[in-house]
Amino acid sequence: MPQVVLTIGGSDSGGGAGIQADLKTFCVLGLHGTSAITAITAQNTLGVQHVFGLGPEIVVEQLRSITDDFTIAFAKTGMLHTGEVVNAVADHLSTRKIPFVLDPVIEAEAGGRLLRPEAVEALKENLIPLSSVVTPNIFEAQALTGIEVRDRQSAYQAAQKILELGSKAVIIKGGHLDCIDLLMTENLAILLPGERVKGENHGVGCTYSAALTAFLAMGISLEEAARQAKRFAERALLGSMRLGRGVGPVNQAAAAGAANGNGQRQPFGKR
Repeated sequence: MPQVVLTIGGSDSGGGAGIQADLKTFCVLGLHGTSAITAITAQNTLGVQHVFGLGPEIVVEQLRSITDDFTIAFAKTGMLHTGEVVNAVADHLSTRKIPFVLDPVIEAEAGGRLLRPEAVEALKENLIPLSSVVTPNIFEAQALTGIEVRDRQSAYQAAQKILELGSKAVIIKGGHLDCIDLLMTENLAILLPGERVKGENHGVGCTYSAALTAFLAMGISLEEAARQAKRFAERALLGSMRLGRGVGPVNQAAAAGAANGNGQRQPFGKR
């Protein structure tokens, strides 16, 4: 039986990011994905035109329905939109003792604010302390810590500050710097090199955090899961599609070639 994973986030009507990217990633990696939608966006490759947030009670009812039936191996949070939803999600995940990856989605790659300012404080106070790992890009790291991430030293400082908020681990993604991610826990700090590849990048952040969630659900160590998720995102970016008139979506199916002839998954981190 496949592992069951959960994504909690917003719906992207253009199909490139959010819940849609997460579920495609889970499927490609052979897991069963469940979802709780926090907001519905009117969104395409040009950006986010409208956000229609769902009330915390609607989000909680979805979560109850899922966790009353399925055993969730791992979860991830993406776009949570409001402080009320952040707090409701934190309460449910804590009560059900579900480990999760926190992707602090604040703005869409194609443009558009996805997390209200007051929700950032709720994230820091109530959700980050419960998380297994937080996966900000450099701009999200700055929003969480007030530290402008310009180089490795400032990345270390921001990561340390996020750890002080209570998370067990943090991965600061280096796609906007030198493509080197920083993985930090209380006991270690590791640089994870990558390649700068060309392609349409709408949904690459969601794809990375969903892949990380999937690999952790499989029981892979955090360091190896981070390496494999990075490679998965690179392959999805390489196979991206030029659709629409703006930033096109990455293609999770392009990474599906890691399955060998026997149908067994090969480690995505291996070259």
